[in-house]
Amino acid sequence: MPKKLRLRIPIFSTRATATLSVALVLVILGLASLVGIGAHRATESVKQNMGFVIVLADDATATDIEAVSQRLKSTGGIAEVSFSSSDDILDRWQKIVGEDEDILALAGINPFSPELEVRVASSHAYPDSIVVLTAPLELMPAVREVRVTADIIETVRHTMDSITLVLLIVAGALMLVSFVLIFNTVRLTVYSRRFVIHTMQLVGATPGFIRKPFLLENLLSGAVAGIIASIAVGATIYGASSIDRNISDAVFPADILAVCGGMFVTGMVICFAASWFACNRYLSLSYDQLFK
Repeated sequence: MPKKLRLRIPIFSTRATATLSVALVLVILGLASLVGIGAHRATESVKQNMGFVIVLADDATATDIEAVSQRLKSTGGIAEVSFSSSDDILDRWQKIVGEDEDILALAGINPFSPELEVRVASSHAYPDSIVVLTAPLELMPAVREVRVTADIIETVRHTMDSITLVLLIVAGALMLVSFVLIFNTVRLTVYSRRFVIHTMQLVGATPGFIRKPFLLENLLSGAVAGIIASIAVGATIYGASSIDRNISDAVFPADILAVCGGMFVTGMVICFAASWFACNRYLSLSYDQLFK
């Protein structure tokens, strides 16, 4: 009895260590996925508020302004167009600088020109697309200037691409690490039973029959790792949201459920694939090779 106990403890310990290690990898993958989702949603929100400003000529008539507005609305990629008169812009500027600086009293006239604020669709929130949209407008007589925040647009696009690339690299590296970890763990387990496996082959056991218990055990380990990782990720997001409310605005409960489901499936797939390859390696060995 003590001998069997000593054999069971190392096997259980090794399996528990592997399960917790996979769970840790899944936690990192899940948090990286949620960061990517939040970054993507924040970027899309910024892109949806991007656009350009059309500064109209001071002598532009209502007919001229309507013509420019209709030209914008008939152009694809425009989400919203709003008109601001020179008085509206003066009021906004006065609220920013305060009542201590009366620009109208200092200048004697309203120095601002009427403007059309244009918000482009997120699919067109790129410098090249906005140049295509603004080029014809600059030729219109009622348009004095077109102001484009191209630097901000390019910065947002570059930041989003960098975040996506980093997350893909991290996810790929973690998947490789978890696969190798499970593969080695299963390999050690199979190695400890290699003579039993060889005896089963001698009495006619098929590879599928021999492989089945190892696959089921590791499927269960992957499921347990996925559950542990889901609980850890959910608790982490809940704790972070209670500290910073912006996190709950960037990551929705549906996103967390989807990521948890993905971790559950990923854990099972990784453990199943690793155990499959590890079992096949020993099933193909001859009796003499078992001693090497």
